[in-house]
Parts: sequence; C-alpha cells; structure tokens
Amino acid sequence: MSRANSATWLRQQRWAWPTWPARGLARSLPWLLPLALFTTWAVGAQQGWVSPQVLPAPAYVYDTLKDLAISGDLWANTSASLQRVLLGYALGTSLGLVLGGLMGLSRAAEAYLLPSFNALVQIPVLGWLPFALLLFGIGEPLKYALIAHAALVPVTLGTLQAFRQAPVKWLEVGRAYGFSRRQLVTGVVLPAALPTLFTALRLGFTKAWLSLVVVELVASSEGLGYLIVYGRQLFQLDLVMAAVVVVGAIGYLIDRGFDALERRLGAWRPV
Repeated sequence: MSRANSATWLRQQRWAWPTWPARGLARSLPWLLPLALFTTWAVGAQQGWVSPQVLPAPAYVYDTLKDLAISGDLWANTSASLQRVLLGYALGTSLGLVLGGLMGLSRAAEAYLLPSFNALVQIPVLGWLPFALLLFGIGEPLKYALIAHAALVPVTLGTLQAFRQAPVKWLEVGRAYGFSRRQLVTGVVLPAALPTLFTALRLGFTKAWLSLVVVELVASSEGLGYLIVYGRQLFQLDLVMAAVVVVGAIGYLIDRGFDALERRLGAWRPV
C-alpha cells in the first residue's frame, strides 16, 4: 500500500469508527425508559416496596403468561380480540377513506359534511354505547360498530388533510400536460398524500385498539379486555398485568408493521 493510500485509509478509519458507538446509542435510546421502568418494577417487587397483591413481581407475571399460553386461553382470547379489531378497523378505515377523500377532493362535499361530522365526532365512544346497545344488542356487531367508529374519526380527518397537501405547482403541471381528474388524483394528489395518510391510518389503528379494550371491558365473555376484567374481579393482578403486556406487545408490533409498510411504499413517492 502506498503512502498516499495509507493516509487515505487512516483518515477513513479515523472518521468512520466513532459512528458505530453513536449508531448503537441512537438505536438503544428508545429502550432506555422501558428498561428503567422494568428495572424499577423488578427491584421494587424484590425489595417489597409495594405489596405483591397490588403489583406482582415480573417473574410471577411471566409464570401466569406461560400458564395462559400452555392452557390455550391466551391464544383463544388474543385471536378473538384480533378478529374484532381487524374487522372493525377495516370497516372504519374504508368508510373514513371514502368520506375523507370525498371531502378532500370536493369543496362542496366538505361544506355539506364536515360541520356535522365535526359535531358528531366530539362524542366519545362510550357516549355512543347506550344507543349502540339499542341498535345492535350486546353481541359482536356492537363491538365492530364501536371499533369502526373509533377508527373512522382520525382516518377521515387525516385523509381530508392529506388530499389537500398536493403542491399547487404539481397540479398546474399535470393540467398543462392534459391530465384527467383521475390521473391528477392517482399520479399527483395520492403520492403527495402518502405520509399524512399513513399517519392517519396508524392513528386510526391506535384508536381502534384502545376502543377494543374498552368495549371488551364493558361487554364481553372473551378477549384480552375480558381477561383484564376477569383478573380484576378475582383480584388476580398477575392476570391483569399479563393481559396488559400482551395488549401492548401486539399494538407495538402492528405499529411497526405500519411503519415498515410506509417506508416501503414511500420509496417511490416523488420528492
């Protein structure tokens, strides 16, 4: 290796090696707070800072979670919750995309629909529960309707905002090239709307997932929310904590899935 090449290699190594610790630190930062909370929980349970009847130890919660998995109760209740949230989310998202797209592409539709929509969405999910009970009874349609309502609101408003974000210059260029209205929507408006649209979809799922637990807390005989209620009634807080851990883990994994899908689809979005 020549002296010039050696000097170049040394400069590259000198400036490259510090990036590894920085990258490792950046990737570990989001886990510092959960790790600190878990450590405090474990140490507090071991030292007896809190009564086990109030906050069971992590090992006890893990044993309960393992017993639920072995008995099959965990999978049965998890599948019931996932079925409810996916169907309700699909219904609410489909209606929200249509309604938000309609208002985003038509000023007249926005003028007619948005004021009433804004008035109705101020009512929380539990506020609709008495009317939903009269309409759907206490069965599965009630849960689907309330979950769909929870997803409908952020998806509709996010779609409306997303469809209004297309740069005016892009629209002018499309019209200059003779684009039809459909071509403008699919080739200009939709690519520009993708980031905000995916944010709305992720927020809609978060709302749907939270409403699922609330609905199952109120009226259900199976599901993760039912496990929480059942554990509370029997004062088995280890069962409550196990169900809470599963709820959080599933919600986190699905949110990461949305993030990966957004990055993949956003790769072709025009800059």
